[in-house]
Amino acid sequence: MRPHPAFGDLGRMGMDVGSPQPSGTRRLLPVDPAATPDGDAPGQARSGRDGGPSVPGSARGRRRAECGWKGRDGTGAPPGGSRLLGREPELAMLRRFLTGLPDGGGVLVVRGGAGVGKSSLLRAAEEATAGSAVETLSFTGVQAEFPLPFAAAHTMLGLLGGTVPSPVGGDDRFQLGLALLAAVTGRSARRPLLLLVDDAQWVDAPSWEALAFVGRRLSAAPVGVILAMRDGAETESRLAALPVPELRVEPLRDDTSAMLLDEHAPALAAPLRARVLGEAAGNPLALTELAVAAARIGEKGPPSAALPLTPRLRRSFGAAVAELPAATRTLLLVASLDEGDRLDEILAAGGAMARTTPAVEDLEPAIAARLVDVDDAFRLRFRHPLVRSAIRQGASLSRRRRAHAALAAAVPDPDQALHHRAAATVGTDERVCADLDGLAVRLHRRGASGEAARAWEQAARLTGDCGRRASLLLRALEATMELADHDGADRLLRAIVPDDLPAEDGVVRQWLEEVEAGTWSGAARLPCHLDAAERLRRSGRDERALEVFHRVAVRAYFSHPGRELRDEGVGLLERLPLPPLTPKLVAALGLVAPVERGAVVVDRLDALLARPGLPGPDLAALAAAATGVGALGPAARLAAHAIARSRREGNLVTLTWALAFQAWNAVQRGDASLGRAAAAEADALSTETRQGGLKVPNMLIRAHAEALRGNGEAVRDLTERGERALLANAAHPMLCLVRVARGIHALADGRYREAHDELDAVFDPAAVGYHPYVRFSVLGHLAEAGARSDRHDRVAARVRELEPVGATGASPLLRVLLHCAKALLARGEGAAEALESALEADLAEWPFERARLQLAHGTLLRRGRPSAARPVLRAAAETFDALGARPWAVRAHAELRATGERRHRRSGGVDRLTPQELQVARLVAEGLSNREIADRLFLSPRTISTHLYRIYPKVGVGSRTGLATVMARDP
Repeated sequence: MRPHPAFGDLGRMGMDVGSPQPSGTRRLLPVDPAATPDGDAPGQARSGRDGGPSVPGSARGRRRAECGWKGRDGTGAPPGGSRLLGREPELAMLRRFLTGLPDGGGVLVVRGGAGVGKSSLLRAAEEATAGSAVETLSFTGVQAEFPLPFAAAHTMLGLLGGTVPSPVGGDDRFQLGLALLAAVTGRSARRPLLLLVDDAQWVDAPSWEALAFVGRRLSAAPVGVILAMRDGAETESRLAALPVPELRVEPLRDDTSAMLLDEHAPALAAPLRARVLGEAAGNPLALTELAVAAARIGEKGPPSAALPLTPRLRRSFGAAVAELPAATRTLLLVASLDEGDRLDEILAAGGAMARTTPAVEDLEPAIAARLVDVDDAFRLRFRHPLVRSAIRQGASLSRRRRAHAALAAAVPDPDQALHHRAAATVGTDERVCADLDGLAVRLHRRGASGEAARAWEQAARLTGDCGRRASLLLRALEATMELADHDGADRLLRAIVPDDLPAEDGVVRQWLEEVEAGTWSGAARLPCHLDAAERLRRSGRDERALEVFHRVAVRAYFSHPGRELRDEGVGLLERLPLPPLTPKLVAALGLVAPVERGAVVVDRLDALLARPGLPGPDLAALAAAATGVGALGPAARLAAHAIARSRREGNLVTLTWALAFQAWNAVQRGDASLGRAAAAEADALSTETRQGGLKVPNMLIRAHAEALRGNGEAVRDLTERGERALLANAAHPMLCLVRVARGIHALADGRYREAHDELDAVFDPAAVGYHPYVRFSVLGHLAEAGARSDRHDRVAARVRELEPVGATGASPLLRVLLHCAKALLARGEGAAEALESALEADLAEWPFERARLQLAHGTLLRRGRPSAARPVLRAAAETFDALGARPWAVRAHAELRATGERRHRRSGGVDRLTPQELQVARLVAEGLSNREIADRLFLSPRTISTHLYRIYPKVGVGSRTGLATVMARDP
């Protein structure tokens, strides 16, 4: 998702807004230091229980009968295991974690220095599940695989019996996370699952993100993940973003160290014994290794230098490959570099590389070694993804280059062949560079930002033109930021030499650096972007010009620059020789000139809604623009399409934006229930995808929804934190969202004069919080506050200010709210007639405003004609109940009772649901199964079952049918 549509250009703003830590937040669990031999070298796998060999990343499943720790004798020895000296506190922590596993798991980090005993604790946890119903699988990170993206995730999918997903144009990190979640939850459906990951600091970065994605969703699933991690910068960085409990493993106490050394070298002479204890410094692995070395020294006394260490064996998949015949190794190298799996391609490329005619029989040794499989359709599959990685890493540079050259001639797909041509090119090749640039543009156009970024970065390597290289890296940076990959963005920012960039690209780089840093410059940089886009247009790069300007369109919306600057932006967009229904063009027009071009945008939105197959990012951008111009009906449909498409594709970045726009749209329509649920999911996913720019705006959307619900405590907390963050970043125009939430809260609370003052500030150009477009959406609230605080004339003046804008047809929202506000402000004998006339308009897409008019009308009727008031008030009460607008629903029910209506307001069980429970209830009402709901919300079916267990008593039902009935009545 591009970081432009509403709110995106705040970069990482909102990461530090004083929010309280979430439940389950990272905490250290200090225990008494204890000792145990670690026994495993970094990245080295352990032998399996059956005595067979084990390899890095290998897994072992265990059959168990029941859950629980048994056979404890008070010594800290796990069943069937050796005694772990001084480990009672650590083992007790592990016992508590495993005991609760069947009722809901989670993640526990066991961390400490190298050799301190983390691996032994993992083995103790594994042995502790002996005789239990828990299935245990183990995986060990390998340092050599750390630079290989997705290696660990592929391995874990293999051991879990999952399927590696095919690229769909989104970010592979999230695709793998979803696949891993499905595999874990599917495996645990049969019985509880314990996943042990040793040396987790060596899990490659994308696989770590996939594993963390799964870990955050295990609270209700019978899945436990224990991660052993060595202290260091990588571990600190990773755990800072993964709020889970930590069990810190400290070095040994002196007395425990002495006991352990005596067990391994009881006859050691006193001087040598003191030397070992001093040099080991409480590290159990060092103690056991040095004990062996010291015992060999015997009576010779301590050496003058440091004690010698015993050798450490390192196994890898490459050892098995090295024993194969040369022809087999050549075919395996070609297969490891080929993106496809067709055997004919592999044989053809292998023959070209070896200058022979290889046969299928040349693969038989690899098949016999259980490294690869070939099916009846002659498609080759590596039995373990790390076999592929090991072959690639083990091959020399010259052999990899020759293999890529052979594949470039053998594969029929031109795009794949181009990648191989590039990989085989030493030095520069301007033709290949140009071809890769064209491929990246095509990939980017269809939403495959990750693949496009990789192609642009590869192209940059192949050009000798410094300016072109910098521009290509800039395109890679833009695509990378669309995936919220901040680490990749930082790397690319450092790689770009600013002085090498053309002037128009230099402007874009400055902007991206500002977004990445999370700063806010208001409208100050808009002229530079206009100039850059105009230069690109004049040079014939029309699509690029649109991208550059579209990226900053939201700044124009929220910074409300002067008319001259807006006119320049509109002029640029309309001079671009692009089809009028180009999605980015329509979105940019709606955000830059929501009044001047609002009517045009509304017409084009209707046409685009009928167009099938729009990419998710385009749908989300159009939803933002539609909301900006006040076309809330089309905006709601566009956001829903974007959400559905993003869920289907697993594109979590775009999904986050689409949910934020759905929430923004919902609260403007008065739908507190949908706004609260969508904002809550967007908030969780913005953390998941590291899109800090959404944190503050989403926080204030949530405040708006809570204000509609009458939840004053939440409104105060959210607006205070949001206001602090906005002031710290000098993002003053967005303070309008703070004013709106506080004003609606005061209105809901019956403090009408205060509500009027807060909301009126959004209309006052001299006030903090003024916004020329946001004021449209709060006109109805202002009219209600003014009518109830006897400030009719002041609000009427605001209405007159906006009538010329409403007459242009630019904003459907403004047109409806002007109509409603005039009726609410009517006084005297004509008030009832004005309200009745207003209700005759088509307000089907504006349920809150219709219910507000009904409440006002019914209140007037009740005083003289109670029987006529009842159906009007009843309709208002039912609508407010359905929208979750509790204060207005309470007022409507009170007025209804005053007419003699004996029916009481429903208990409001739906109002008590948490945002995620509300989402689940809505999907149950749509007829989805637990599995289907889990797939939509990226949760496990067991989590859905747990939610339903809590939902039923809250809404007073006992079945899915009953819940569907309640939600149909009170959605």
